[in-house]
Amino acid sequence: MHAVIDHIDRHLDQDLDLATLAGVANFSDFHFHRLFHAWMREPLGEYVRRRRLEVAALRLRAQPRVPVLQIALGVGFGSAEAFTRAFRARFACSPTDWRKSKCDQTMSNADQMPRKPPMNNGDSNQRENTMNVKLIDREPVTVAYLRHTGPYGPQITEFWMKRVAPWMEANNLMSRPRYGVALDDPHSTQPAQCRYDACVEITPHQTLAGDAREKVLPGGRYAVLAFSAPIHTIGAAWDYLLGDWLPKSGLQLDSRPMFEHYPVNGAYDAKTGAFSCDICVPVTAL
Repeated sequence: MHAVIDHIDRHLDQDLDLATLAGVANFSDFHFHRLFHAWMREPLGEYVRRRRLEVAALRLRAQPRVPVLQIALGVGFGSAEAFTRAFRARFACSPTDWRKSKCDQTMSNADQMPRKPPMNNGDSNQRENTMNVKLIDREPVTVAYLRHTGPYGPQITEFWMKRVAPWMEANNLMSRPRYGVALDDPHSTQPAQCRYDACVEITPHQTLAGDAREKVLPGGRYAVLAFSAPIHTIGAAWDYLLGDWLPKSGLQLDSRPMFEHYPVNGAYDAKTGAFSCDICVPVTAL
């Protein structure tokens, strides 16, 4: 089922019919349809429609200069009219109104960004962001992962501490690089449906105890934001990268997952909640 969900997210612009997805799962059409509904607690067709609209909502926010029709076609809708009707039914506003409201929200969140202290002359207007965005070509990475489904925020920290860390220690993985993959955008996905994969680098097909699964984080070009600040500001950093930097970059998102990379020597202060990571967003030319 995880393979099917990943296939859906990577091919939203294509025909995601029952037979194709049942083939990904290696089930008959009949059994796959029943199993998917039981596993995801929503019918296959409704799930695909929801993901198309949620991904479109993210792209409307992150790509304000891309026409609505292009975004609609990019997630599998046949026309702007059909997309607008479906979007309004889900989010109670038009795609254009959604885009404007989220762009305005991003601008207001910019004040939450961690910044350097004022210059020696005391002019606070000359402050600069401590976080620089770089374009990096990353190699594919094989990871083992445990999935959390539910709200982002403190629940993710608790998930790492109470479930992931003991599993890593039991498998002698504490010295390996780690990744946090947020598979949904909390701006458009209901908190109870948000998915997050806590990942650690492994060698391909490594035998591990526990119920972790294996996958590959794709390589390619990423926009990487170096983050070092209290954990409560990480949301503003994501909003800055997606809602401010990306629209000005001449680049756009593609279908690869976004993630946070936690290097082995990454800093963390349990008292203040300050930590460091690289926020990695897959990009391609417009």
